[in-house]
Amino acid sequence: MSLRESPFPNFFLEGLHAVGWGLIFPCFWFLDHLLAVCISTSLEHMLRREMECYLHPLQVVFGFVLFFILFIISTPFALLGFVLWVPLQAVRRPFAYHHQEQIIPMEDRNARWEESGKVSFVFLSGNLCMLPDGVARFNNLGHTQNRAAYIGKSIVQGVTRPHICIFVDSPSSCSTVTPSSSLIPQPAPSSYGSIDVSATNPLEDIRETDDLPKPSCNQNSNQHKDPPRTLLRDADVPVEVSALFPSSVDVMCFQEVFDKRAALKLTRALGPLYGHVLYDVGVYACQPAGTCSSFKFFNSGLFLASRYPVMEAEYHCFPNGRGEDALAAKGLLTVKVEIGLRKGEKKMVGYINCTHLHAPEDDRLEQSHSVFEDYMDPCRAGAGREKPWVIGTLLEHPTLYDENTRTPDSLQRTLETEELRKDYISPPVALGGVPLVYPESDQPWTGRRIDYLLYRESAVSSHGKTELEEFTYVTQLAGLTDHVPLAFRLAVSLDPQPAF
Repeated sequence: MSLRESPFPNFFLEGLHAVGWGLIFPCFWFLDHLLAVCISTSLEHMLRREMECYLHPLQVVFGFVLFFILFIISTPFALLGFVLWVPLQAVRRPFAYHHQEQIIPMEDRNARWEESGKVSFVFLSGNLCMLPDGVARFNNLGHTQNRAAYIGKSIVQGVTRPHICIFVDSPSSCSTVTPSSSLIPQPAPSSYGSIDVSATNPLEDIRETDDLPKPSCNQNSNQHKDPPRTLLRDADVPVEVSALFPSSVDVMCFQEVFDKRAALKLTRALGPLYGHVLYDVGVYACQPAGTCSSFKFFNSGLFLASRYPVMEAEYHCFPNGRGEDALAAKGLLTVKVEIGLRKGEKKMVGYINCTHLHAPEDDRLEQSHSVFEDYMDPCRAGAGREKPWVIGTLLEHPTLYDENTRTPDSLQRTLETEELRKDYISPPVALGGVPLVYPESDQPWTGRRIDYLLYRESAVSSHGKTELEEFTYVTQLAGLTDHVPLAFRLAVSLDPQPAF
């Protein structure tokens, strides 16, 4: 049974919701731009210095006055829309679903599965910080709508290339063989998705219609081949830092896709390759429904794109939000997908969970959670301890556009070099009143890891088994988000059934 695309049970309620949101949106848009005009990113500061632009204070004053007046004028209409919008949330399903035909046919894995009893899947997770533009600027990121289009383009360019691996074995730093010096033809720098600091207005020239990806079914083009990638040592599985997304990713889970328009742009970009997309996940207004204990202004920010049909989906809202997190409906998205494999007459399914935990700095509580008793974290050596090869995933906000982090190649070299990581990866959080001593003696400098990919070693079926084949840090979104996306390849096998 397929999911309906609209989160509302009929067109009438969907139309009422559109009218309500249409009345609210102008007020929301003016408020967002009111914040954005007052907050500049470090990249914008740098560009103004290079261009010797001294009119920015005047632009701030004029923009503030203009958007404030428009915000006041639009407020009565927003209140009217709010009265219409709020009651409809009680009948809204907590996610929207997009389905379209995939332009690249899926590989038939069933023959290989029946022959060897083993097949691989690639999963990816990343925090995209797609907040409203004015709020995203507190994380030194702006131009949310343009970033969404660019991120979608970058993902498609990465995942549609063939899986050709060229590894450079290096203990801690990047070898001299890099994408720019390789004999393999590489995409132009603009295709990486990084920010070109030489542009007068970065991300300004990205257009929703012209520059969104148009992937081809012919995946043998040289422009899609892999750059050389560094294989990290001292790892129990192959671990790499790659300037491109892994090829043939099966399922993508993103966090902090709060902005609805950005989510739609990302959906349109990924839809031709990932025919099943869940977005706008979460609840709004008073939660639990019918109470005023907590009002949700934002959804959960979760976003899931799958090449496999989504059979069922459920969302569970976390009940104990605190601080700014209480304004968002953070929770857990659970999805059941049909993975295109059969065992006899039975279709096989997979279960995927996507979540975004509360933002306050409670790392120690998270790392000692009982979830690690049921799921395997390939980076974890124990509660609060990482394996030697692990790299932190949270970038320092003030240095997002520095020379060592603003392109996929430079960020790749930085992550691979321990001395550089210290300046650009956030350190772990110190306990209250206790000075931070990091790293401990004889331990590498890892940084703060707050992005996780977990898996079960044994499946729901007693005959299933899961093995980790490869783990990847992805730097293709350098300059576009403050997190490092992660990916891994899992091999799923099924023990032979005993004969009776």
